[in-house]
Amino acid sequence: MTDTNILYEDTLPGGAHWSMLVRKGTTIRFIDNEGGANLAALMYNPTEKLERYNAPDTLKCQHTFKLTKGHCLYSDMGHIFCAITEDSLGWHDTIGGNLSDKAMDAKWGTKNYQDNLNDWTLSGDHAFLVELAKYGLNKRDMAANLNLFSKVEPDDEGNLSYVENHSQAGDFIELRFEMDTLLVMHTCPHPMSTVADYPKKSVTYQISKSAPITEDDLSMNLCSENQRGFKNNALYHLCCDHG
Repeated sequence: MTDTNILYEDTLPGGAHWSMLVRKGTTIRFIDNEGGANLAALMYNPTEKLERYNAPDTLKCQHTFKLTKGHCLYSDMGHIFCAITEDSLGWHDTIGGNLSDKAMDAKWGTKNYQDNLNDWTLSGDHAFLVELAKYGLNKRDMAANLNLFSKVEPDDEGNLSYVENHSQAGDFIELRFEMDTLLVMHTCPHPMSTVADYPKKSVTYQISKSAPITEDDLSMNLCSENQRGFKNNALYHLCCDHG
């Protein structure tokens, strides 16, 4: 993506939350500004919010434990929300979960806004719930989330550990959206982080128009499951476009 292609750009501060309706044919590049960022995300079909990002299907149908360039992010209806078209890291977490109020308090304590103003701290649960409420959604609508820029790796016995500072300043990932998507996100810490102080790491996002998909598209041809996923999207849009 070149600067001339960017239609909109903004920065989400550390420990903050945001949401937006992302249209089909839109690409978003997320950039870790300082290193050590965690960008948690949930995705929903804006016209049928019961359809949402499904972590197990995303991993098992592409035979992977991690997400990187070429992988697609699936809904629980077999549709592809978006494809990862660029990635400087090679590993993004989709199993580590979300930071709860209880876990935040145990790790770093809780700082409320009344006493700490802009130095207050938010849990990932709180951040997601604030954004979901804007669309009539609540806690029961919180599925397993993505954690972009984060790495959780297993050892030989299957024990999981969080890799601190996996992402460095300037690392990025691009998502090409294949259907209209309600994107809900926050920059609160990963729940497995072990740093001494509550980390506030900002993420910049750049929005552009996606390039046309070609027959040799990496994501579409990564595996037969992805080919079926793109066909499911084509049928979905055919029905939508014709009422």
